Amino acid sequence: MNASELQKLKDWLVDGARSAANPALAMAEVCEGLVKAGIPLWRVGVFIRTLHPDIFGRNFIWKAGAEVEVGTVDFGIQDTPGFHTSPLSIVFTQGREVRAHTNDPEAAARFPIVEDMRAEGATDYVALPLPFTDGAINASSWTTRQPGGFTDEQLNALHSVLPPLTRYIEIISLRRTAMSLLDTYVGNRAGERILAGQIRRGHTESMNAAIWLSDLRGFTALSDRLPSETVVDILNQYFDCQVAAIRSHDGEVLKYMGDGLLAVFPIDEYVGDEQQVCSKVLEAARESRASVMAMRYAIGDTIERFRFGLALHVGPILYGNIGGGNRLDFTCIGPAVNLAARLEKIASRLQRTVVASEGFAGICRGGWSDLGEFPIAGFSKAERVFGLADETSPA
Repeated sequence: MNASELQKLKDWLVDGARSAANPALAMAEVCEGLVKAGIPLWRVGVFIRTLHPDIFGRNFIWKAGAEVEVGTVDFGIQDTPGFHTSPLSIVFTQGREVRAHTNDPEAAARFPIVEDMRAEGATDYVALPLPFTDGAINASSWTTRQPGGFTDEQLNALHSVLPPLTRYIEIISLRRTAMSLLDTYVGNRAGERILAGQIRRGHTESMNAAIWLSDLRGFTALSDRLPSETVVDILNQYFDCQVAAIRSHDGEVLKYMGDGLLAVFPIDEYVGDEQQVCSKVLEAARESRASVMAMRYAIGDTIERFRFGLALHVGPILYGNIGGGNRLDFTCIGPAVNLAARLEKIASRLQRTVVASEGFAGICRGGWSDLGEFPIAGFSKAERVFGLADETSPA
């Protein structure tokens, strides 16, 4: 073993692996550093659980002479036979080390992955826990093709690197978790601002944006006659019809308000991309309309169909931290948001799906019908409202 190379690697990890631009590159440097120190690694895997609504965990796989492969697994993996017959399940559930020589028939019979590794030329497999400071257990696997497997000296050296490696992984994992949760609950742009330190109450900034405010028609009656669990499932499917379209057209969902959804599409005043942004918003609106119209939900012998209303407006908003005490909300306010809310009520009154303010329709020209002027509660002037020309109000 090369003790100086091993110590250099530990010091590098303790210092935060600063020369690695991302976790995959850090893992490559760790594995290559261990090989340089005298540990004959062939394949290494690191498996980290995440706090994410759709992803159970992430895996990083290194093989000698290849780039690190990064992947994700969903929550269904916990119910697969492959997970329950893997040494990693023991590491995750019991937090203990598992070792299996690939020429051991008992190990191969107990863990199918051992036979797979033997077929690829591996001689020894070790699964080791990566315990985080909060008690959570993550896992790693270490494989060699060295005849006879790992020596005791090599395993001891490997164990000595695990504490600084685990701390580095935990720090990166916590930061990724924070980013993921902020993205999930407040949106990507808002999450970036919060993580960058924009957390003081009243810390806001002005921006010009296209505003999206939608509402599910008949939601109150729906909630009254259906079980709560069914209503939640319907709402989730209904929001899916909009969120994918909003995000794919560079919008950001800021808030869910019961069956209501508020989203913004920022406009760069220096680039002058008003028309381009509003065109994307209109594309997203048409996609959402089609998705909601196609949505079906079986309740007993009845197939429920759904309608929604959407108001589009464009204007200046205040975007930032608003709230009381230390309980804040990262949201947007301003007359433009209030007008969008009033327009959505007009859409409901006219039984229209998509309506737009004169400002929005003026920027994104074509395909609109003038629905007339309407008095707007709280505003001194009436607002001219436009509806999509390919849609007519019911008689």
